[in-house]
Amino acid sequence: MRNITAIAHKELRSYFSSPMAYIVIGFFLLPFGVFFYLYLQSFAQQTLRMAQFGGSMNINQQVIRGVLQNASVIILFIMPMITMRTYSEEKRSGTIELLLTSPVSDLEIILGKFFGALGLYVAMLAVTLLYIGVLFVFGNPEWRPLVAAYLGLLLMGGAFVSIGLLISSTTGNQIVAGTVTFVVFLLLWIIGWFADSAGPTIGPITSYLSITEHFDDFAKGIIDTKHVVYYLSLITFGLFLTAKSVDTERWRG
Repeated sequence: MRNITAIAHKELRSYFSSPMAYIVIGFFLLPFGVFFYLYLQSFAQQTLRMAQFGGSMNINQQVIRGVLQNASVIILFIMPMITMRTYSEEKRSGTIELLLTSPVSDLEIILGKFFGALGLYVAMLAVTLLYIGVLFVFGNPEWRPLVAAYLGLLLMGGAFVSIGLLISSTTGNQIVAGTVTFVVFLLLWIIGWFADSAGPTIGPITSYLSITEHFDDFAKGIIDTKHVVYYLSLITFGLFLTAKSVDTERWRG
């Protein structure tokens, strides 16, 4: 555990010692803030109209759910920037041989890099709580659906990191790693679009494989075990294949 923590800390420090972490967080917060403003403005206008008839609106449904659902799509574009350098940079700089011959196991290296990248992702999500905090200051949202939604974002981000880690371990070029990762993420997003036209047999499969479809219930405040199992399975599968990829690199070395 000590080796994993040390590697994760090294990875996280390398992100924040360069402009990369700040650029990634900035690129995420900009569209997130735009969506937050648009949904909040729409909510305020609808609330004023509803107040004339004695009605009320739910801020979780009208603002938080919409903002976080859009955030799940923004993350799809941002995550390749986080994961593309995890192994590719090691290969490019030639430090991969030193890492593979160090007195740590492949599993410790993989988990350390995984938690390092996930740490940056968590920091990115943590900053968005400043926006959500505004709703608690001036409104009265329910916190339980919010916790469920952020749990979904965390699990989805973990799945993205594990897949990105796998792809980065197969190439020494960060641009190639980032591009391929984005394409794979994009396919995992749009595959659910074909569910209705794929027929009764293939349709449910394509819907289940869609990585963002599983987030919808989390955004509604529902924690369904089938969605948790999906994300954890994807994380485990990605890390397993990364271990095989790293083992192949060690064997070639």
